[in-house]
Amino acid sequence: MSLREQFERCHEKFLGPYAIREAQSGGRQYDQAEHPYRTCFQRDRDRIVHCSGFRRLDFKTQVFVPHEQDHFRTRLTHTLEVAQISRTLARALRVNEDLCEAVALGHDLGHAPFGHAGEKALNELMRDHGGFEHNQQSLRVVDYLEHPYPRFRGVNLTRVVRECLSKHSTPYDTPASDEFDDGLWAPLEGQLVDLGDQIAYTTADLEDALAAGWIDQEQLTALSLWTQAWKVADSQAPQARAIHKRIRAVKEVLGAMADDLVATTMQNIESMRIASPDHARRAPTRCVSFSPSMRDAVGQLCEFLLEKVYQHPACREQAERSGRIVRELFQAYVSDPETLPPRYSRRIDTDGLHRVICDYIAGMTDKFCKQQHRNSR
Repeated sequence: MSLREQFERCHEKFLGPYAIREAQSGGRQYDQAEHPYRTCFQRDRDRIVHCSGFRRLDFKTQVFVPHEQDHFRTRLTHTLEVAQISRTLARALRVNEDLCEAVALGHDLGHAPFGHAGEKALNELMRDHGGFEHNQQSLRVVDYLEHPYPRFRGVNLTRVVRECLSKHSTPYDTPASDEFDDGLWAPLEGQLVDLGDQIAYTTADLEDALAAGWIDQEQLTALSLWTQAWKVADSQAPQARAIHKRIRAVKEVLGAMADDLVATTMQNIESMRIASPDHARRAPTRCVSFSPSMRDAVGQLCEFLLEKVYQHPACREQAERSGRIVRELFQAYVSDPETLPPRYSRRIDTDGLHRVICDYIAGMTDKFCKQQHRNSR
């Protein structure tokens, strides 16, 4: 028996009956021999990490422009935080950690440069050519645009990882895929990454906005999650400097959201009698959730971030500038397709000019997109 098979047997005893087992991965489109000591989901994780698109996340905007200041999140550090949170929650809920990690690491591969401003611009430009949506693009990245193997395109992920990527859903993400448009929920692991993503970006954007001076603590006093978190931070270290209390309070917000998710999800699993992954997919509602009171508190915090951070004058100015860069660069390639790299121009006859340009720009980092824009003028 291989080390992989030994691990899978031990893993089987730990997982809840509702968790996805490796044997339920759905297989791969192209047959490949099993690895002697890595499971299929561990291999999926590794394939994603080794994608060139994954490396480029380091220079893609989360909210604040990458590397203008060293302490703000980039799309890559956000992705790593989602993976860390998702693994922790997965272990607490006894679902498949490796599957959660693979999905978390791949969930933003399709993001355009400049965050949601870049996505909005590309979607408008592609309105008559199939549109652009970053979940769908993430699937396109792993299925087609990455090309490390000589006999097929894509990185040949298991079907269930691809399903979770396609169905990734948050207030800022809308699933879109013909292949997985089956009316079913994602498996518990995919649902968990959805809320792990929300926990990660909500608390990170709060912390970064405070550090940037876009908001201050006085504005947060009306938020129930923050006031409770600040009380805990203050009681733990009453003599600490304000900056340390602020950092601790943000972590308390994260912890409160995570604790509530674990408790509520276990109650949902029990009350809905979820006894298999298929039951979770066919449940009347999503099994992984916050309690009603926490959902309200998180909603209050998200509304605050939308008004005070995502619509901050500096953020709006940055979005307008970014959208203009993407639109002008896109039109430059439409006007002169010969300026596209050969590996992209070769696909024009099969994929269409606009989709090829969209793929190229969507894969760019912020700084490379700016550089190409300057070169095109």
